[in-house]
Amino acid sequence: MSVAFIDLKAQAAALGSRIPDAVARVLEHGAYISGPEVRTFEERLAAFCGARHAISCANGTDALSLALMAEGVGAGDAVFVPAFTFVATAEVAPLAGATPVFVDVREDTFNMDVDSLAAAVAEASRLGLNPRAVIPVDLFGLPADYDAINEFAASHGLIVIADSAQGFGGRYKGRFAGALGHYTTTSFFPAKPLGCYGDGGAILTDNDEKAALLRSIAVHGKGTDKYDNVRVGVNSRLDTMQAAILIEKLAIFPDEIVARDRVAVRYTQELANVIKTPVVPDGLSSVWAQYTIRVAEREKFAAHMKEAGIPTAVYYPIPMHRQTGYRQYPVAPGGLPISDKLAREVISLPMHPYLDTDTQDRIISAARAFCFQVA
Repeated sequence: MSVAFIDLKAQAAALGSRIPDAVARVLEHGAYISGPEVRTFEERLAAFCGARHAISCANGTDALSLALMAEGVGAGDAVFVPAFTFVATAEVAPLAGATPVFVDVREDTFNMDVDSLAAAVAEASRLGLNPRAVIPVDLFGLPADYDAINEFAASHGLIVIADSAQGFGGRYKGRFAGALGHYTTTSFFPAKPLGCYGDGGAILTDNDEKAALLRSIAVHGKGTDKYDNVRVGVNSRLDTMQAAILIEKLAIFPDEIVARDRVAVRYTQELANVIKTPVVPDGLSSVWAQYTIRVAEREKFAAHMKEAGIPTAVYYPIPMHRQTGYRQYPVAPGGLPISDKLAREVISLPMHPYLDTDTQDRIISAARAFCFQVA
């Protein structure tokens, strides 16, 4: 019997009639765009992570773009992003007319390296770019080093836009991801720890004026009336059906976070002596969007696991600075050796809140068997 990498069917079964009932309520009132569930979800999302405002939008990429638009980032500006991440983090910079500058990551956490960020800022200034924003990524569910990043950003006039598409639900020194930068963005893509049944995203901020600005930009730049458009905006809204679904999923999210961590702890306990398992620094907790290990012979490991009926996935085999559409953009001086190294070694095991003990045993046994074969 094969194993599910992410088991949304098991989650749906656990929710029972809650999702169908939520959808039925939307069908009953018929407000499919900007219905009451949208604002309810935004309020509950903000309350969950301790942010003053949550502004929902169409997807996680739009969330990043909206934050850049709210800050007026554009031509001549530099936006600093890690090279070891998904393309969405980087693509929003050139879409705004700005220049992405690639930063290396730490080998232990896979998250942005502040020393590399400092070098990248100096390089951007040398090239005549105006350093404007930094987008640290909470990769695989673990919050980035926000104390160091925020301190550096404050001293260099940078806006911090936390990309928590994978990290929403993680904690940094007692605080949830969502209130760790000037803005936090997240995604509700179905495979994310908090996902809907389509596309969706949100921006979280404590700034009242910026929250109002974001709401305007996300709906065509509207003013007090939808036909009084006071600025150039876009069309990026979370539809009511997805908001209704997310309300129900958010209600069980705290329990799912605990269950995810329980699986991750067991993986680490059973595998740490034979393989490079993830590192979680003191004071931090991951929401475990992925459980990502490092294997020197990755292709052989993947084939071995597949033969055992266990899926794996590689995030991300080509770092951003080596992708065809992004090779022309600047990188931190000295190159990005850790991003290059991780791209060759990382591989993720099945991870979701509904992995039962027997399935965990199968995954652990198969991984350990490979390690003993190659030892």
